[in-house]
Amino acid sequence: MGICVGVVGPEDLVQRVTAVGAPSGTTLVPLAYRHETEAVDLVRQAHGEVDAFLFTGVVPYTIATEAGAIDRPAMYVSYDGATLLRALVELLRLGHNVTQFSIDTLRRSEVLETLIEAKLPTDRIHVLPYRPGLTSDDIVSFHRTAREKHDTKVAISCLGSAFHLIENEMPSVRLAPSRYSIRSTLQALVLTTTGQHVGDAQVALGVIDLPEPDDALAADLITLGGSLAALPDGRHLVVTTRGLLEQATEQFSRMPLLDHLAARHSTAYVGFGIGRTAAEAEALARRAVGRAASIGTVAGVVSMSDDVEIVIEPTGEQPSTIRGTESLPLLARRVGLNTQTLARMRELTATLPDGLTTQDVADHLAVQLRTARRVLKRLERAGLAAPTGTQQHGRTGRPPTVYLIRL
Repeated sequence: MGICVGVVGPEDLVQRVTAVGAPSGTTLVPLAYRHETEAVDLVRQAHGEVDAFLFTGVVPYTIATEAGAIDRPAMYVSYDGATLLRALVELLRLGHNVTQFSIDTLRRSEVLETLIEAKLPTDRIHVLPYRPGLTSDDIVSFHRTAREKHDTKVAISCLGSAFHLIENEMPSVRLAPSRYSIRSTLQALVLTTTGQHVGDAQVALGVIDLPEPDDALAADLITLGGSLAALPDGRHLVVTTRGLLEQATEQFSRMPLLDHLAARHSTAYVGFGIGRTAAEAEALARRAVGRAASIGTVAGVVSMSDDVEIVIEPTGEQPSTIRGTESLPLLARRVGLNTQTLARMRELTATLPDGLTTQDVADHLAVQLRTARRVLKRLERAGLAAPTGTQQHGRTGRPPTVYLIRL
């Protein structure tokens, strides 16, 4: 199955991205705007036709993220050091002074590092890093102030709408992402999207243990879109996929099936296994149903091949909204983490309310990256964490995923 990527940005940059070309099996859909404020509507309108979004810069990506419009893999193309160096060479060719300029959107450390490597002075360089809420008018005002107060000679902008406002006032240049940056980001996005699709198609097997026959069970399982069969030991086998199971359980946070079974039976145990093969999924499902039987009279457990085990109890046995320190033991039991780890994660979330990465978790918990990744995955599968995009910032390789945590 091919992947469809929507390319969001101003028309000239969208054309630049599509001209680079897509990896095999990938289709690029141009989603061009006249002004970056149109990015949110473009993203929402394209939800039905694309599997992922590639933004031509951090500005439209941040605007769409802040509006909550992104619900699938999304990345933005970074303006790497090579992009800035190419612009400086062009300015030199035109006879401009490249030791006195103002530049927006990029981080100050990125700009200074590039200049130092090029053996250029940095003491008369003025940088305005991008932050959520920054408008093209703010950026234009920054460049004007830098010229009036610091006698900068050139304005360098990463935002098309700002560039078009100042290009007639002062020597100006607009940065555009390099072909290498476009290609590497697009490849990373395709890999991320492909991995998500494969994960959704993983086989999921469930074992249901009831004290007596239940004619209504098949109707309860309609939302899973799977098949139901009787096992020789009197239990029931459910065959579905991970994607359908996640949808029916709201990302493994609740299981309506348990509420229905609790209303009809004195005991009910449900175990789902998600594995790379049917045999592995069945073994995990049998382990999960055994674990459910040790929890209470009615319980469900989802077991995965990476040692993740999520406990789900009937809605009536847990508050509809889990908040406050007193709920941490219950939350830890459901997620499969200890209470102290959840308390530390709550501290981290308070300091990074707009999202955090695996590295943030590793640093705060003083653990290895793979352990931090496991913590985030457990929270995600329990419906307490959701990926909201990636953090590019001029990095090479696959950019880290940003998670929004709800504790």
